Amino acid sequence: MWKARPDEKPASSSNLSNPSATGTSAPVSSGTPALPIKESRPSEPAKAVEPFRSDVAAHIGKSVVIKGELSGNEDLYLDGEVEGTVDMGQHSLIIGPNARIRAHISARDLVLHGRVEGNVRGSERVELKKSTVVVGDISTQRIVIEDGAYFKGSIDLQKEHKPEQRKAAAAAAAYQSSSADLGASHQPSFLEQK
Repeated sequence: MWKARPDEKPASSSNLSNPSATGTSAPVSSGTPALPIKESRPSEPAKAVEPFRSDVAAHIGKSVVIKGELSGNEDLYLDGEVEGTVDMGQHSLIIGPNARIRAHISARDLVLHGRVEGNVRGSERVELKKSTVVVGDISTQRIVIEDGAYFKGSIDLQKEHKPEQRKAAAAAAAYQSSSADLGASHQPSFLEQK
């Protein structure tokens, strides 16, 4: 905080409560100038852009340039430049505010802050933050577009698959493949009786 200079005396509380002493300094009755009063200003609101995320497993910084295919088996925070394809499978991908992507993107969950030119596929969710610019088509089950985000393209909302439906679809596929194998090697019993 402020320290008093050896040749100055701090202002007393009675002098600070004086209505005529509401400027940046309060007069002291001894004739020596008082210390300036620090004005309190409200802090500026925090930016809405998500900075570096420590909870994401892998990070690609803003000075990295990748040309080709980028894939991984863990969550990724990407703030660099990519040209080609980005496939994160069933993992999350966050495109940072400095990112410049010219690629087709595929991940489970996508949060976009930077610039993306290419098709985007989020198997579960895609979120466009207000700082993002996306030129391309989006395919997902759920989408969030913040006010101020720029998007040019089409959106294809996929039907959400519930766990029961996934199990039933997997069982039906297994049944079809097993009956196809049996049908080739064994004829139905009603044909054998003739």
